[in-house]
Amino acid sequence: MRLLFLGDVVGRAGRLAVSERLPHLRQRWGLDCVVVNGENAAGGFGITEAICQEIIDAGADAVTLGNHAWDQREALVFIERQHRLVRPANFPPGTPGRGAAMVETAKGQRVLVVNVMGRIEMEPLDDPFRAVEEAIAQAPLREVVDAIVLDIHAEATSEKQAFGWNFDGRVSLTVGTHTHVPTADTRILPGGTAFQTDAGMCGDYQSVIGFDRHEPIRRMIQKTPLQRWEAAGGDGTLSGVAVEVDDRTGLATEVSAVRVGPHLVEQKPAFWES
Repeated sequence: MRLLFLGDVVGRAGRLAVSERLPHLRQRWGLDCVVVNGENAAGGFGITEAICQEIIDAGADAVTLGNHAWDQREALVFIERQHRLVRPANFPPGTPGRGAAMVETAKGQRVLVVNVMGRIEMEPLDDPFRAVEEAIAQAPLREVVDAIVLDIHAEATSEKQAFGWNFDGRVSLTVGTHTHVPTADTRILPGGTAFQTDAGMCGDYQSVIGFDRHEPIRRMIQKTPLQRWEAAGGDGTLSGVAVEVDDRTGLATEVSAVRVGPHLVEQKPAFWES
C-alpha cells in the first residue's frame, strides 16, 4: 500500500498547492491513501465545510485537525456529517465529531486514521496516549485494518518522538504536525513504524510558519500587536511523508520526506520515482 501524509495546509497558498499538485502526484505515484492536515486551511485559522470538500476533491481520503479545529464555528456542525474529517481524539467526551476514521482504498484495504493533540505547551486535553491506545484497540493492525496513520498535533518534539517510540510496531506511520517546519529525521523505527517528528506545512515558505512575515517580526521586536496575522499568499509548497506499507504486516518498508514546490530543496520518494 502507498500512503501519503501532507502537513498543515496554511491558507490559500496551501490549498492551491494541494489542489494543483496532489491530483498529479496521486496518479503518478499510484497512491492508495492520502491524509492531509487541514486545521489552518481557512486563512490560517481552522477549516470550513467548503474548504474541507476542496481538499477531499483534490485527492485526500481523510483530513485531520488540531488546536485550531473550532476557529471556524461551522466546523462544530458540519464535522458531524463529514466522516472524513478527524479532530483530536483526546478532546473531552461529548465534543462533536470523531478522533479516528476508517477509510477504504480503491483496492478494498482499510486504513485507520487517528488524530490526537499533545499537551506540552498546548491546551491541557485528555491523555493523548490513552486516546490512541483506545482507538487502535478497537481496530488493531493486521486484525481489523491494513494500515494505521497517526497524526500527533503537538508543539514539543520530545512529545512527538515519544509517540513514535511508544507505538512503534503497532501503527504504520506516526507523524507530527503543528510546527509547520519539516524535520530531517524521516526513518523507519526498529519495530517497523515510519516516523517523522514534523511533516512541515503545505503553504508559502517565504513566511513565518505560513503567515505574512511582517507582523510576526514586528511583534517580536516591538512586543505589541498591531494587526491580525494573515496567511502568506505566495507560491505554496507541499510538505509531507510518503510511506510504502507491507500488505502482509501493515508496517513500513520504505519512507521518504516529500517536498514539492518552490523555496525548499525538493524531495520525492525515490522508490516511487524510478
